[in-house]
Amino acid sequence: MSGRVIFCNPQNSLWLFSPLSSSSSIKSKTTYIKNVFLNRRNLLSFSPKPSSSSSSALFCCCSSSSSDGGAQSITPADPFILTTPLYYVNAPPHMGSAYTTIAADAIARFQRLLGKKVIFITGTDEHGEKIATAAAASGSTPIEHCNNISQAYKFLWKDLDIAYDKFIRTTDSSHEEIVKEFYARVLASGDIYRADYEGLYCVGCEEYKDEKELLENSCCPMHLKPCEARKEDNYFFALSKYQKSLEEVLAHNPDFIQPSYRLNEVQSWVKSGLRDFSISRASVDWGIPVPTDEKQTIYVWFDALLGYVSALSQEEEKPTLQHAISSGWPASLHLIGKDILRFHAVYWPAMLMSAGLSLPKMVFGHGFLTKDGMKMGKSLGNTLEPKDLVLRFGSDAVRYFFLREVELGNDGDYSEERFINIVNAHLANTIGNLLNRTLGLLKKNCNSTLIVDSVTAAEGSALKDTVEKLVRTAKDHYENLSLSLACEAVLEIGNAGNLYMDERAPWSLFKKGGDASEAAAKDLVVILEVVRIIAVALAPVTPSLCSRIYSQLGYSNDQFEAITWSETRWGGLKGRQVMAQAIPIFARIEIIKEEENGGETPKKAVKDKKQKQKPKPKPQVAVEAQG
Repeated sequence: MSGRVIFCNPQNSLWLFSPLSSSSSIKSKTTYIKNVFLNRRNLLSFSPKPSSSSSSALFCCCSSSSSDGGAQSITPADPFILTTPLYYVNAPPHMGSAYTTIAADAIARFQRLLGKKVIFITGTDEHGEKIATAAAASGSTPIEHCNNISQAYKFLWKDLDIAYDKFIRTTDSSHEEIVKEFYARVLASGDIYRADYEGLYCVGCEEYKDEKELLENSCCPMHLKPCEARKEDNYFFALSKYQKSLEEVLAHNPDFIQPSYRLNEVQSWVKSGLRDFSISRASVDWGIPVPTDEKQTIYVWFDALLGYVSALSQEEEKPTLQHAISSGWPASLHLIGKDILRFHAVYWPAMLMSAGLSLPKMVFGHGFLTKDGMKMGKSLGNTLEPKDLVLRFGSDAVRYFFLREVELGNDGDYSEERFINIVNAHLANTIGNLLNRTLGLLKKNCNSTLIVDSVTAAEGSALKDTVEKLVRTAKDHYENLSLSLACEAVLEIGNAGNLYMDERAPWSLFKKGGDASEAAAKDLVVILEVVRIIAVALAPVTPSLCSRIYSQLGYSNDQFEAITWSETRWGGLKGRQVMAQAIPIFARIEIIKEEENGGETPKKAVKDKKQKQKPKPKPQVAVEAQG
């Protein structure tokens, strides 16, 4: 949903800020959260809320030192709670929601490699007028529609190797109980009141619009349909009372909103003046009833944002706000699209303050995806279906391309030709072919058995130092949420391994016999250690591919599932370890073009100009891509 403007009865002076221009495309190197938000008071108490002019309205502060005032440092036992948005089920999942979830999954997998307890939350937002309308159009009831679309998300996440811990649906009874309890807390704080609500309403956006932002005939600029004139008697949240508190949070916690240019946007919105907004709908039946007024339902955002908390509820416990909070709140990271930044960076913090709860530690707003340089849409006929991409190219290719080619935070573009060239050059050639030809030489000359451990094999080699340096670089990028740069660092490890292979030419050394043959056998151990380290370092991005690498190195699936980041240290391979049969772990993808005579013929992929040119590896048979 986009930002909204609400017109109300003049005596109430209630409306929301108008949407501002989109963010710049400045390239960001995001600083990952190194500081944490710490409570200056017991935020679970119902103490009176400070006035907007009070400096004590800052509910959370950022501390880089445990000695800062009574600040309490996050301990290793604290879980890393990561969330995607709860996706709106008016339509099946699209590439935008898939991209967010792929990125969140990579972050979660990296944190698990560090040994953290991770709670990765995703789910679906299932209430509101638009859902009821979509259900009616398909000839189903709202809950039947929600069940079908929610299941489609789960199927897609499985296809994309998304390892979430919690999947929350806003139609879950436990979620409804927590929303009602949260509403009661905000009401007890004196921040909910009743007032008239009037304006031009867009059903597609589920929001009231400012006439200034509309097109001719009061059409919504996003949905290109006329808005409806509506007047309702609704309940409002006193957002304006948190003006000063939000200003202080943003000023004292620069890492709260990332990337930095998103923080600038949010600060601009807040400084322009916050207005109260409606948190109920009198004309919408499909939603959670307002606890104090069964004739109205709770506004979808006031409902859905609570999913991040209700997801923490334990099944064996009675669903209460306290039980959910005690499972690890606050969230470490909300990963969202920039179009819903205001709801997460302005509404949500104020709502949490009103209920006496801690703020999340970071809200990260990523960019949009385009296709061939154009905005995607059904009317343009250029939608990009994630399910189709996975079926054609496999999950590893899809995950790698979007995480490698789209810098998290910036907008990114998809073109099929570039997609194929990137995954061919990086996964099939640089990594896959390196493993395949090394195992082939090992089988031919060493009976697939390592003659020494990798530490001994690397004595006197500069490659070990190069790899260790690149591993540290990759780790820093993962921690800074720079997933594209992390992929680049891991790819450089592969480039270094290929260069070593071509410079050492072990196939020639084996032919010489004697000491040269022994040196060649050690070289193969060195190269396979490089590939093993790649399998650990790239596992957050391409888990299935890396599992296949580990399998060919003679490890079991259980051993791969148990790896930690510490295993990127040089020295994993041991002497007498037996490697598996060499099977291409990632087959090249071919672009098929139509011939004039109606036949089809493979078309060579265009070289990736960004990729550094290395000596060509041995040719590999072109077959269909495999997952």
